[in-house]
This record gives sequence, C-alpha cells and structure tokens, in this order.
Amino acid sequence: MGLPQHKIAPQREQGFLITLVAIFMLFVVGAMAALSIDVVTFYTARSEAQLAADSAALAGARMLANSGITSSTDATLAATAQIMCQNIATQIAKANQISGQSIPSGQISANCNVASQSSPTVTVQVQVNLPTFFARIWGTRQVSIAASATAEAYNASGNPGTSSSLGPPVAPLCVKPWLLPNLDPITGTAIFDSYGHIADPSLLGYGPSTVQPICTTCSPMPYPPVVWEYYPGDPLTTFPPPTTSLPSCNPVLSTSYQESLAGCVQTPISCRQTANIDTSTYAARLADTADAVNCLTHATGTGGGDTFAPTNPPSAPFEFLVGSDNPLLSGSAPLGSSVMVSDSLVTVPVFDPTGFSSTSTSVPIIGFVQLFLNPSGSETPVSGPGYGYVPVTVVNMVGCAGTNPNAVPIIGNGASPVAVRLISH
Repeated sequence: MGLPQHKIAPQREQGFLITLVAIFMLFVVGAMAALSIDVVTFYTARSEAQLAADSAALAGARMLANSGITSSTDATLAATAQIMCQNIATQIAKANQISGQSIPSGQISANCNVASQSSPTVTVQVQVNLPTFFARIWGTRQVSIAASATAEAYNASGNPGTSSSLGPPVAPLCVKPWLLPNLDPITGTAIFDSYGHIADPSLLGYGPSTVQPICTTCSPMPYPPVVWEYYPGDPLTTFPPPTTSLPSCNPVLSTSYQESLAGCVQTPISCRQTANIDTSTYAARLADTADAVNCLTHATGTGGGDTFAPTNPPSAPFEFLVGSDNPLLSGSAPLGSSVMVSDSLVTVPVFDPTGFSSTSTSVPIIGFVQLFLNPSGSETPVSGPGYGYVPVTVVNMVGCAGTNPNAVPIIGNGASPVAVRLISH
C-alpha cells in the first residue's frame, strides 16, 4: 500500500529548493572568486604604481643632492637643476611598468620644487587605467590606478649665508678617513660659520685643487692645522674598514686605512661627534693613499676614471661622465654618458680646529664637504713620485646647523652628505 500523494510533494519541493540554493551558492562563490582575481590584480598594480612613484621621486632628489644646488644661492642654477630633475624623475617613472603596462607620458607628473634650495623636494604622481575582467558583470570596465610620492634632498646647513636654523643634523655613511680643518682654501677663513651654515658659497665648484695628508710625523706632532691638508682618521675606532664589498684593486689593498678609503665605512659619522686621529707612524701613507684612490675611482695609469662637467669653470648643476675604467661601462652607460652618481664622489668630514694643540688626538666634527676625485690619485709633486696628492673639486658642503644639539641625526646614504629621503607616499 503506497504513501499518500500529499506527503510526497513537499519532499520534492524541498529537494528542488536545495538544488536551487546550491546552484545559487555556486554562482556566488564563483563570482566572488572571479572578483578576487581582479582585486588581487589591482592590489598588485597599486604596489607597482607606488614603487614607480617612489623610485622616480628618489631619483630626482638624488640628482638634486649631487648637483650642488643645495650649497648654492644662485637661482639660475637652481632653475637649470629643476629641469634636469624633472626630466630624470619622468624618465625613471617611464622605465617602470604597472601590471605589464607602460605608464603613458601624459599620466606622469614630476614637480621638482627648488624654492628652498637647501632642501628641495620632488613630487611624482603616476596613473594608469587598467581593464577589468570579471568585474565587468557589474558594469565596471576599467579601474584607475594611481600613486604619488615626495622625496627630499636635505642639506642640514640651511640656506648659505644665513643664520636661520633648521631641523636635525645628518650622519652620512661611506665617509672617508680624511679629517679636514674648517679652513676655506679660497679665503683661509672658515668653511662653516659658528651657526653651522656655509660661510662661503663661492667654494662650490672650487677646483681642481689638491688635498694632501698633513705631516703627522713632524714636531710637534700632530702638526698644526693647514688649509686643505687632512689628518688621517683612525681606522681602528672612528673609521673601521668594511669587511665585505671591497673593490678589487691592483695593487691589492693591504692596510685598514686603504680599505676604509677605497671601501664604504658602514659606521655613520655624525655631526658633532668626536673623531679620532691616526697619529701612528705610517711611512707608506702617501703611496697607499694614491693606490686606494685610484682603486676607488677605477683609474688606471692612463686616468680612466669618471670625469666631471662642466669644467670651465665648474658650476652647479654638476654632471658626472662615465670613464673608460668604470665597471658600469656598457651599452646602457656608454663612455662619456651622464650618470647621477659616481665612485669618484666622496664625503670628507670637517672639524673645528679651535683649541687644537700638539697633544690633540681627537677633533669635533662640524660639517662635511663632498668632493669629486679627479681620475688619477696622483698629481705633479713637489718632489718624489707625487703619491697621495689628490686633485679634487668641491661638489657640496653640509654644516652641522640646527637648534637642538640632542636631535636624532638623519642617516645619509651613498657618497653624499645631503640626505635623500621619502617624506610622503
């Protein structure tokens, strides 16, 4: 005897409803999974856009940092550097891709603000319109992906020739173990004034001029400070040599002093810190200095290191040209092409010679000069082979200005005492 028909119908309806729910859930889950692919794609594209904006802004700021304009008061030079900065920032942005798509030139905005020459900023905005795939079922056919970043080239000196105070001091990396006295090679007065600001902006571009080691074996020892003559920094304390990434040299580097000079000292050298002088007897210092400088600058006996432009006379904004011995020499950086950075660019600390005596073994750091080392570490000597007399050109000056002596210093980067940093993105 079968069951009544009125008890079978609800069961059939319930089974049909479950099937409909299952189909609906399958559709929803599938749609959500498909939509998640779009979401992940756009999230990745947003990260790529931010990377493009960051790298372009930093490249523009790096160009401004090494151009010398942060140590200048010349508005014409600043205007020229502004154009160069915008071209470089745009070029770097265009070299990036977002979701496999190049960024159209019309969708890149690069603004280099040099109104404050001591701390110019670079703001880059990028944007692309990307097609959607699964989101089209909701009527959305494309999504705009955009990002922006602002970088700063920070010179702690403030505007040259003023007594205005700025923010925190700097602590550059890769500082060379040459302690220069605060004596202007042009005027014989101070490079940095008592406020920590640049006393003589005309020192920018000075050179080629020769810096050389002071006579630390003379009597009394150390010898009194002399213009453009450096005391060797102690490589065992203040300037410890790097243990990795040392350049390959011929002749081979054999002393800690040479390694500190040719390599990158990873210990930051901060404004207002005390640096120790190497007072030891070092008979081979002149020859070792020349070998280390030639190694650092990739200069052979024929002078194949990078060169400097403009040269007649040197004036900001500066450019650095690839030399025949540069290891980066290739089709992407052909001989004589302009590069933003060079191994011939070095940062050297400046100390206050006030109170210096024959018993001094340490000195207070009050600023930094950035120098371009000429292609050879040797120059026509007074006598002998002339080793250790290094031709240089002044590219930047950064003093220890600021009203707060306890402020945490900004860690510099590369070979420039002008710190480059992102300030928004």
